[in-house]
Amino acid sequence: MQADADEVEIVARLGTLRLEHRDLDAAIAALSEGGSADQLQLMRLKKRKLRLRDEITLLEDQIIPDIIA
Repeated sequence: MQADADEVEIVARLGTLRLEHRDLDAAIAALSEGGSADQLQLMRLKKRKLRLRDEITLLEDQIIPDIIA
């Protein structure tokens, strides 16, 4: 039963992270299109987006079983 609860928590966390990742993508695009983009702010947003992508990948690996070829 605990494994099912853990998986439900992971799936919920994944949904939250994916939403934040999409929001950051939109914010980066909007800031880039503005013309006078704050390069430091852009860099911070892109780093945050990469960290989210890494965390999403780690969580996906936890719920998708490894297939040994």
